[in-house]
Amino acid sequence: MIYTPSNIDSTKKYPVIVYIYPGPQGGSVGSWSFRAARGDNQSLAELGFVVVLLEGSCNPGRSKSFHDACYGNMSENTLPDQVSGLQQLAGRYGFIDLSRVGIWGHSGGGFATASAMFRYPDFFKVGISESGNHDNRNYEDDWGERYIGLETYDSKGVSNYESQANEVYAKNLKGKLLIIHGNMDDNVPPSNTYLVVDSLIKANRDFDMIILPDARHGYGADSYYIMRRRWDYFIKNLMNAVPPKEYKIETTPDPRLKM
Repeated sequence: MIYTPSNIDSTKKYPVIVYIYPGPQGGSVGSWSFRAARGDNQSLAELGFVVVLLEGSCNPGRSKSFHDACYGNMSENTLPDQVSGLQQLAGRYGFIDLSRVGIWGHSGGGFATASAMFRYPDFFKVGISESGNHDNRNYEDDWGERYIGLETYDSKGVSNYESQANEVYAKNLKGKLLIIHGNMDDNVPPSNTYLVVDSLIKANRDFDMIILPDARHGYGADSYYIMRRRWDYFIKNLMNAVPPKEYKIETTPDPRLKM
């Protein structure tokens, strides 16, 4: 799925933002049925971005072999497909600027976003990682063991889970990274994020961070604040522009509900 500004000028170049959810129990697109809107993808596009949602190998809905492609290696996170997909799209649509690629995601998407910034640091320039399960030794066994298998150790005593943990690669960060987590997350423990933060600090890497007091895995009352901060972060760091200061997102009840 590609979202573009409604007033797009195909003769110009636009920064691109990947929204990612690598699954494997779902994918970035999710339901393939018609929906009038999906998250804030079009809102981001109207700010001057091209937003891309791409299903990759490891995602369900196709053959079993397609879904099994990264069984035992969740750190792949569909990222090779995201990169090659964007390259193919840029070859088709000249308005896609591959020198300005951003990525963001929540939960598994937060895991994938940090992995993208660490493993493809020359391709992804700006990332926003929300509530990521960065090291699945510190996440639910009913997810990790289901898609990775039991933990094993090689002849040197190294866990098969370690090579898939984001903190191992945090030192590779080159771009701008914003990390977000709720401190009362009862799905992905905040300690997952702290492992990455600790590695970034030890590697002397600059990054940005927001900890939401009393927020769980979904950000509840803080959701619109985080949405605005997400827009601002991409505008500043991917577009090199200045967003309106402390813009407040407000909703209006549908008047038809009063009928």
